[in-house]
Amino acid sequence: MGARRSALGWVLIGALVSWVLRPASAEGPTTRQILEGAEARIEKHRKGDGVVRVVDAAGRPVAGATVQVEQTRHAFLFGCNIYWWGHSRTPEQEEAYRRRFADLLNYATLAFYWNGYEPQQGRPDHAHWEQVAQWCKENGVVTKGHPLAWNHTDPPWLPDEPNEVMALQLGRITDCVSRFRGLIDRWDVVNEATTFDNPEFLKRSPKLSRTWQQIGQIEFARRCFKAARAANPSATLLINDYVTTPAYAKIIEQLVDDSGKRLYDVIGIQSHMHLMIWTPSLVWDVCERFARFGVPLHFTETTILSGRRPSERGKPWLSTPEGEAFQARETVRFYTLLFSHPAVQAITWWDFSDQGAWQGAPAGWLRHDMSPKPVYLAMKDLIKGKWWTARLDGKTDKGGEFRFRGFKGTYRVKVDTPDGRSGRQTLELGDRGEVIVRMSASSSSPGEGK
Repeated sequence: MGARRSALGWVLIGALVSWVLRPASAEGPTTRQILEGAEARIEKHRKGDGVVRVVDAAGRPVAGATVQVEQTRHAFLFGCNIYWWGHSRTPEQEEAYRRRFADLLNYATLAFYWNGYEPQQGRPDHAHWEQVAQWCKENGVVTKGHPLAWNHTDPPWLPDEPNEVMALQLGRITDCVSRFRGLIDRWDVVNEATTFDNPEFLKRSPKLSRTWQQIGQIEFARRCFKAARAANPSATLLINDYVTTPAYAKIIEQLVDDSGKRLYDVIGIQSHMHLMIWTPSLVWDVCERFARFGVPLHFTETTILSGRRPSERGKPWLSTPEGEAFQARETVRFYTLLFSHPAVQAITWWDFSDQGAWQGAPAGWLRHDMSPKPVYLAMKDLIKGKWWTARLDGKTDKGGEFRFRGFKGTYRVKVDTPDGRSGRQTLELGDRGEVIVRMSASSSSPGEGK
């Protein structure tokens, strides 16, 4: 009976969100069209056509060479915040946290909340996050810093004068972005600009909020982006918000420099679902609303829970078997829809484990003991299974070519010729990808790629 009531609760939540968060118009595709078209869209937008060309030292095609092509990395960014790195309760749990993160994900968000990052002026916590970022680099995980500017909580040492606060804010951005260049080259520059004048923030962060108000909502954001760009011209800069209405789009429209050039590279969209699950129509509506800006979309903070909030205050928020089944099912659905939309290039989960999760919620793909939930196993089946190109074997044709179609990303190419020569190469596959493996007279060849 208890399981039935719990399952009913999930259904009611889904029904409620279907009504509350339904699309503003009925002109778009139906829910059935969105869901049934996902596989075809994934085939079209997430795969590319690759060519391995094998030639001899004189550039002549080599027919009949054996070719092996194996994917080693996704182009799409599947990520999570990595806030609990180094904080697990036991060494065994820490090892499991890191291993399971690196086994599945290729993208990590690192914490740069100003009040916690620099609790004493001039003493920012660079060392810890440099260590985390270095671990990520060694394990093939791309990193992003979050956030550079947000008026959630004032550092306790901030002065009262807004112009001084603005100067310190820009100095912090310059310091972090320049210091971590090469380790962290993606940044959530401005967080939740739509609600910069939130009354709760005004109480908790009066100095930053007052500065933002005095400088102006858009001008404050512009200055932050300009400082980040100057500190690392090649960095990828995001604006990030949980508001997905036209109010967010209006801010994005104004986030340009004096010549009208956009200051951001990526639009970040939060999708915490602690109470309500996004319907397929809402997912599609949000993607379409922001895809019109012509830049990649990153779903920066995604949460679907594996247990319902306790009715009594103070009781632990527990993961349950029925909740875990629900979490796995809905996460697969949500990721499939996003992966099928051509504008989306990254999805970041929030948090990786229940241990240390935001609000104490059962949000993780791992339980408190770091054992994997069904959602972890289901997502591994997708990310490293269904959406992964397993090893392909074949032979070059008369023109010395081996052609294949696979998921976009990095591939390891191995070539062996009938006369005993071999070559190795790396291929980067986008919509198309080509690598030339030149077989010299020696037993191996580094090859050429493009």
